[in-house]
Amino acid sequence: MTEITTLRIAIGDYPHTLPLKRGDITSPTLKLDFVEVKPMHTAFKPMVREHAYDAGEMALVTYLQAKEHNKGLTLLPATMLARFQHGTVLHNVERGRLSPADLAGKRIGVRAYSQTTAGWVRGILQNDYGVDLSNVQWVTFEDGHVAEAKDPPSVVRAGKGSDITQMLLTGELDAGIYGAAMPDDPRLQSVIADPDAEAKRWFAKHRLVPVNHMVVVTDELARSKPAAVAELYRMLEAGRRAAGVPPGGVDTAPFGKEANRPCLELLIGYAVQQRLISRRLTVEELW
Repeated sequence: MTEITTLRIAIGDYPHTLPLKRGDITSPTLKLDFVEVKPMHTAFKPMVREHAYDAGEMALVTYLQAKEHNKGLTLLPATMLARFQHGTVLHNVERGRLSPADLAGKRIGVRAYSQTTAGWVRGILQNDYGVDLSNVQWVTFEDGHVAEAKDPPSVVRAGKGSDITQMLLTGELDAGIYGAAMPDDPRLQSVIADPDAEAKRWFAKHRLVPVNHMVVVTDELARSKPAAVAELYRMLEAGRRAAGVPPGGVDTAPFGKEANRPCLELLIGYAVQQRLISRRLTVEELW
């Protein structure tokens, strides 16, 4: 009789995960017990600190910090969420227009310094627009997910109960970096002019879409039930094939170690620059 392993897993709703959640893709040896967490980023801290799930979606900067601090997690080359980031840093045009060249000496708000979107945005601002990140005052609203990973000394915390959008509107912040929940206010516009065109140029240079989230499993699961981990990846990959490539032909959910290597190498470099991690991890260490 075939032994069936049940895994508690927390992943979001995407075209390539819905076939698994609907039960269209199944396994004779693996049952997935989906834990629904919304917003998705609130699942990352309990996964890092408590191993609340056997497997789960995780932001990549959180994972890099977790790896450096030996938090007992292993990365699978299965992308959950990727998007272009050029339009996620906003400013209040009623208080004057800003460009990347104007950011020196400014106060920029972000949910947490280690937020992966912010890691990508800061890397783009520094490496593509010449912004000196040390001359920017970073204002955060919550801690990162990995308790041992401390923010650089220049990072300050907003007052309790503060709201990033309200602070932008009142001028307490000069700019703010947003994630998936972009504000619907015409006064708040992109610091990077024509972000769609800039993203296309960035893609032409790097040939990748910045990945925010991939899947991790606990080291305990990887050691004790490697066949279950392999079967989980097979099912995730089957979901990816069922969803197909989005219109336009740009792959926003790359699977496989080599497909994800360029993105991971780039983000690791950004993370070292920004003092999110203390050394340049190798991609091989992550798997």
